[in-house]
Amino acid sequence: IVLLASVSFGIMPLFALANAGVRVATFGDALSSPVAYGIALGLLLGKTIGITLFAWLAVRAGVATLPAGVGWSSLYAASWLGWIGFTMAIFVAGLALTDAALLNTAKAAVLVASAIAGIVGYVLLRRSRPG
Repeated sequence: IVLLASVSFGIMPLFALANAGVRVATFGDALSSPVAYGIALGLLLGKTIGITLFAWLAVRAGVATLPAGVGWSSLYAASWLGWIGFTMAIFVAGLALTDAALLNTAKAAVLVASAIAGIVGYVLLRRSRPG
């Protein structure tokens, strides 16, 4: 169990960050770009709104039900955690962008948005716990 925890919470995240391909030297410059803000906001809002909206539509249509003890605030909080995985967004950015500076900006924005989503999701889930 100790090995599982160290791999899951230490080695794998470090491996993912090391292979994300973001140049650390230009990280600050990349985040000052309006492109970075657009990418980060688009991803953060798109995931959270999409997950919450389609869950609501599925419940309203009678296709699904919320599990016992799970409210809409918990589902919304969990929707933020749906964005933590950043590898697909970086992969798509690599396919879509040919300019190296824009690609670095996109990767930096994706990593920052992923960190923000994790923190916001954690805080919201802690607040939505029963009791």
